[in-house]
Amino acid sequence: MTDEVQLLEQLKSETHKNEAFKALLKLYKERLYWHIRNIVKSHDDADDVLQNTFIKIFKNIHNFKGDSKLFSWMYRIATNEAITFINNRAKQLQVSNDDVHQLAINNLASDVYFEGDAIQLKLQQAIATLPEKQQLVFNMKYFENIKYSDMSDILGTSEGALKASYHLAVKKIESYLTKN
Repeated sequence: MTDEVQLLEQLKSETHKNEAFKALLKLYKERLYWHIRNIVKSHDDADDVLQNTFIKIFKNIHNFKGDSKLFSWMYRIATNEAITFINNRAKQLQVSNDDVHQLAINNLASDVYFEGDAIQLKLQQAIATLPEKQQLVFNMKYFENIKYSDMSDILGTSEGALKASYHLAVKKIESYLTKN
């Protein structure tokens, strides 16, 4: 029995659920944090979204059917939570999602948790110019090295479309970086 299957059984068991959830947190907290952080940019916002993500996972683990990998299911939840966060922030500020991304990028330089240099800040600015789907695909491939097959499970898009999105994203980023 694989570790994931065993962990899933424990998560669905009332007697072992809390203990198993702690193990799940330990296994995936950092990876999901960075996935979310790549979307929302801010450390504090990423922490909030991560907390909401794990609450959803905890409450809905019994609904996990095993049609995909557990990590893919959790990444889908994290991605949806991050996008929902951005949508809500846009509504709250009465601006577009693109404006929310740009605001987050503008605040990156003053974020004490941002450890990047000027080049990394420029890359983040370039990524912010991409459509949301291309941003997701680029971040997942470039920063997290997620396989297209896993990305397909997470985003519900074909591998071919994901490869095309990544290719387009790279071209747009290269163009942005050479012009700026």
